[in-house]
Amino acid sequence: MTEPRFPIRLLALDIDGTLVGPDLGLRDRTVDAVRAAVHRGVAVSLVTGRMASSAREFADVLGLTAPIVAHQGAVIREMPPSGSRSHGRLLLHTPLAADVARDVVAWSRTRELDPHVNHLERLIIRADDPRAEDYSRFLGVRAGLEPDLIAWLTRPVTKIIAVGDDPGPVNSLALGRALFGDRAAVTVSHPRFLEFLAPGVTKGRAVHWLARHFHVPLSQTMAIGDQYGDLEMLAEVGHGVAMAGAPAPVLAAARYVAPPLEDDGAAQMIEQLILRRRGHGTAAGGAA
Repeated sequence: MTEPRFPIRLLALDIDGTLVGPDLGLRDRTVDAVRAAVHRGVAVSLVTGRMASSAREFADVLGLTAPIVAHQGAVIREMPPSGSRSHGRLLLHTPLAADVARDVVAWSRTRELDPHVNHLERLIIRADDPRAEDYSRFLGVRAGLEPDLIAWLTRPVTKIIAVGDDPGPVNSLALGRALFGDRAAVTVSHPRFLEFLAPGVTKGRAVHWLARHFHVPLSQTMAIGDQYGDLEMLAEVGHGVAMAGAPAPVLAAARYVAPPLEDDGAAQMIEQLILRRRGHGTAAGGAA
């Protein structure tokens, strides 16, 4: 674990389960805390499993200008200017090979999981999916419908999301990792989402990219998350914060545990570690 130092100069924030709950609304205390951190001079980036176009709506409300890390770190985009219809310049894209994506789709169905394809800002699902409108609304993008996903997968894509009822995706995580080995990175971003990405793609890798981009050491970087997909970034930084109720391995990777989302836990940690703290010493207290 990276030795923590103050002041914190870079903040990486997961979205779902960390900043917003099922209602997808940012709470006033969270918005105020993030905006205050930006005003303090901290570089703040959203680091999410969502598409960049979906994350941008939250970044706009929070007043962020730093690059958005999307698709668990497979994509990094510049934050486009306010009012622009651009998705932002693509800074990094690490796609999953087409043959692996086809195998993932076939395997997911044997686990009674429903595979979706994400490619950059596109969502592709089976044409007869009864929840197409729900997924479109959640991501803020109209889903493309294909009668045969395996036939459609002729080129590399950003990732595959295998959707199922909780605890199906979590129960399939270890088997998915064992089966796909070094052919794909496998993680859980939500109790209903098992995700498959190109080998080596993690939020941890993305936070390294952000730290280099902003010339900030990892020791002065803070990351907040709540799921398996956040584990690597929490372990890489000096100030890793897991939300209360995160899975045990995620809690173990973090230095701090935040109060629950319902109590504005992420905002409380930003207030405590960034807004009320000054100086350059090592961390003391508050460890998980």
